[in-house]
Amino acid sequence: MKIRNPRTGEMDYEIPDFTNDQVKQICDDLRSNQSAWAGGSVQYRINILQDWKSAVAKHETALIEALTIDTGRIWETKLEVQIVASSIDRWCGIAASFFTEEVQHSSSIPFIKLQQSLVPFELIGVISPWNFPLLLSLIDTIPALLAGCAVVVKPSEVTPRFIAVMQNIIDEVPALKKVLAYIPGDGKVGADLVQQADLICFTGSTSTGKKVYDAASKKMIPVFLELGGKDPAIVLESANLSLAAKAIAWGSTANAGQSCLSIERIYIQDKVFDSFVPLLVDEANDLLINANNIAHGEIGPIIFEKQAAIINEHLKDALEKGAQILTGSTHCELINGGYYCKPTVLINVTHEMKIMTEETFGPIMPVMKFDTKEEGIELANGTIYGLSAAVFAGTIEEAMEFGKHIHGGAISINDAALTAIMHEGEKNSFKMSGIGGTRMGPSAIKRFMRQKVFIIKDQPIVAPWTSAKFRSS
Repeated sequence: MKIRNPRTGEMDYEIPDFTNDQVKQICDDLRSNQSAWAGGSVQYRINILQDWKSAVAKHETALIEALTIDTGRIWETKLEVQIVASSIDRWCGIAASFFTEEVQHSSSIPFIKLQQSLVPFELIGVISPWNFPLLLSLIDTIPALLAGCAVVVKPSEVTPRFIAVMQNIIDEVPALKKVLAYIPGDGKVGADLVQQADLICFTGSTSTGKKVYDAASKKMIPVFLELGGKDPAIVLESANLSLAAKAIAWGSTANAGQSCLSIERIYIQDKVFDSFVPLLVDEANDLLINANNIAHGEIGPIIFEKQAAIINEHLKDALEKGAQILTGSTHCELINGGYYCKPTVLINVTHEMKIMTEETFGPIMPVMKFDTKEEGIELANGTIYGLSAAVFAGTIEEAMEFGKHIHGGAISINDAALTAIMHEGEKNSFKMSGIGGTRMGPSAIKRFMRQKVFIIKDQPIVAPWTSAKFRSS
């Protein structure tokens, strides 16, 4: 399978075409080693992951090089690789305190005691997307390993160059190699993995997530889906407009807007609309595309050419329906073989436009005014998605009161897209943005374990419910 370079447009890389039998063999091998992995102490697993962290650090340059070609951007790539160490350390710290000795405790019946136990799923399948190839391949993998599971990761076929580097790193940690593998492949390989795993973690589009959900339901296995978003930012008239403009510009254009938690809709209270929009335009104009020099400019290419077509479709639809571009692009431009979209601010937008209702996944900032807070809440919730949001107001209390009414799992207060930075808060996806327990925060590790209870009669007596007199009554 030939892979496109997002900066040059050339098909300059290939990945093997894994068969169903090959996927099954990898899964069977890892599953056969899972019992010993889970049977070791949590400290043993922590030690192995710390060895993995050291191996990642040793090959950091190779990882950065592969990911940079995969995505066509450098700043976010370096940050993505640097986060690996802190992620491993954070999860190791959570695991160290999460697993405590199982003890018996009394129940409501005097001679019955209970002892709770947690049993890890044997094999976790992780299917991760192309926008942050490394980070999103690890966000479920690390806690699953610490829970005692074996894991197979199938990253997106759009950005697969880092897989070989990561697998070489894993090979340097023999104990980890027995329970963790990265495999390249397209949707067919992902579908094969769903058939082999005991639990699936999928990050990607809502349309593909539905297919994963359907396939998993036929096997009656759990799924954790982190899907699309159309995150709103709401600026109330009391807000610091300058700070709001800076935060929203960052939240809308980081990674060229290619993030599920990007700000994709901006609602400004009408009294400050005319003051806010020029500030946002100034922020957008300060951001440059890096088509000619990857180290010069904040906006990289649109990684997936099919996404460039979606952005073009949304912009065309908006302009045909009356939207006005104040700065930016009318379409993704083809430069040196790569697709680039300038940070783009639009006004005169409505919810009749795709740019306000469907996930765009580009550095697009459509701005709409509202009158009352009630109208702002209605507009913010006027979507099938419910991933996250941002609220700006003069006081934290006012912003939080507004945020309580927004249907979303993470609400950034007086900043934007904070879940990209802060991974300690626990949250769920609302509506069509996903399903399943939190993937962040201490309780996330429990997703990979089933609860088991021992119900113990600890006295040699005849239980009343076994007597004929009890049954006859």
